[in-house]
Amino acid sequence: MQGEESMLAVLSTPGHLVSLAARLFARLSEARLKPLGFGVGQLPVLVALQSRQADTQRDLARFARIEQPSMAQMLARMERNGLISRAPDPEDGRSSRILLTEAARTRLPNACQMLFEGNGEALSGFTEAEAAQFIALLTRLIANLDRLASAEEGSHSC
Repeated sequence: MQGEESMLAVLSTPGHLVSLAARLFARLSEARLKPLGFGVGQLPVLVALQSRQADTQRDLARFARIEQPSMAQMLARMERNGLISRAPDPEDGRSSRILLTEAARTRLPNACQMLFEGNGEALSGFTEAEAAQFIALLTRLIANLDRLASAEEGSHSC
């Protein structure tokens, strides 16, 4: 019986609950973004390009915290779907700069508004202080996880 209780308890751990919440948020966000031609995974790229935080594949991968091959695939889909274009890098002929198309730039504010609304609905019943605390706690959790992941990567290098 003790083994079953501890197995069920794993479903109440922060890792499981955060993962479940992330999947549910992603499902909600995908449904809202799809009519605009965006996917939830593309959001960090769209925001980075719009805010000029990054404009190369390498920098976008870093910004979005995904591996280069995954970023290359995402950018190829985004280019095919008319969300981005590529221009030669004037400083490095081997590289290209990624640019948002006018279509993506036009639809992005609506996408952000829809996501803000979805987040507001998801936090229904939370006070402003609770929502702010929740965000602060998640931010700390992510920093801890980043630190752990970096330590793991360091321990596996030769």
